[in-house]
Amino acid sequence: MKKNYYDILGVKKESTDDDIKKAFRKLAHKYHPDKQGGDEKKFKEISEAYSVLSDKKKRAEYDAYGKTFAGDHGGAGFGGFDYSNFAQGFSRGDFQGSEFDFGDIFNDFFGGGRGAQVKRGRDISIDIELSFREAVFGVERRVLITKTGVCDTCGGSGAKKGTAMESCSACNGNGQVRETRKSFLGTFTSVRECPNCSGRGEVPKEKCSECKGEGLKKKEEEIKLSIPSGINDGEMIRMPERGEAVVGGVAGDLYIKIHVKPDSEFKRDGFNITKDLPIKLTDALLGAEYNVPTLDGDIKLKIPMGISHGEVLRVKGKGVPNGSGRGDMLVKVKIHFPQKLSRSAKRIVEDLRNEGL
Repeated sequence: MKKNYYDILGVKKESTDDDIKKAFRKLAHKYHPDKQGGDEKKFKEISEAYSVLSDKKKRAEYDAYGKTFAGDHGGAGFGGFDYSNFAQGFSRGDFQGSEFDFGDIFNDFFGGGRGAQVKRGRDISIDIELSFREAVFGVERRVLITKTGVCDTCGGSGAKKGTAMESCSACNGNGQVRETRKSFLGTFTSVRECPNCSGRGEVPKEKCSECKGEGLKKKEEEIKLSIPSGINDGEMIRMPERGEAVVGGVAGDLYIKIHVKPDSEFKRDGFNITKDLPIKLTDALLGAEYNVPTLDGDIKLKIPMGISHGEVLRVKGKGVPNGSGRGDMLVKVKIHFPQKLSRSAKRIVEDLRNEGL
């Protein structure tokens, strides 16, 4: 059975980051295995849930697809140590009169060299505008984006169709070249990706005329998007490896930011939908039946006798899909009080006042 991280932490899907943090701290304190009566299995479960919901990117993926995607290809290098943050403090400059690039040295030694790191193409971000109804029920969209992709003619090899590849003369087919650099620490030899063959170790004998031997080409691509039901304004959907391609590596990711157009009649409150219903004063006093629009069509709503201004009537199952069903529609009654009364209407109201009403 699929885990529901919101249920594990005891919070709602629309909970804020602070709500999630407070819920996790409370449960972690209760179930910590070092405590008497603690539960290691439960503690691991809530920690897993918090690790996803406390990360904006992972939470957006989880809300959209019910899971998160691994394989960012970045982050920690050697032994889990994130060399990139450390190396940022050392840039190319003059140290005791010696020109050196300390950042490059750390890249080579802590996993940043091309031989140790998988290359990734650039990520792409696009914006999609949805109607209120599309955001509630979900929708499929097709978008046309221009990006760097694998050449369709040569399949990414860079070779003319029907011709062979040959060993790269720059790296002798190794895909890597050695470079020697001097710094104030001494002489360093590093291994880098061969720039001539992009690390493949081979080059085309005859280049593809379409991509000029690059294996990549700028082109338009139609992407099919499945927008899940119940998505919120501002949420981000991630599509792994649908970004720009790169030779000898994996494509970047495609990020879709959702913008939901406001509706003139309906508003959203979590999984519930709210709307205002203006009614006449006489209907509020005597009760009535009104035709009320919903996202599923009009319904007849009974107004009970003596209803108050601002009172909310709940219509079950006419809200936002939530995985196990749907939320409700909350109808807020707005009684219209007349600005002027005819003589006969005024006499009737005065008679009511005399009766103590």
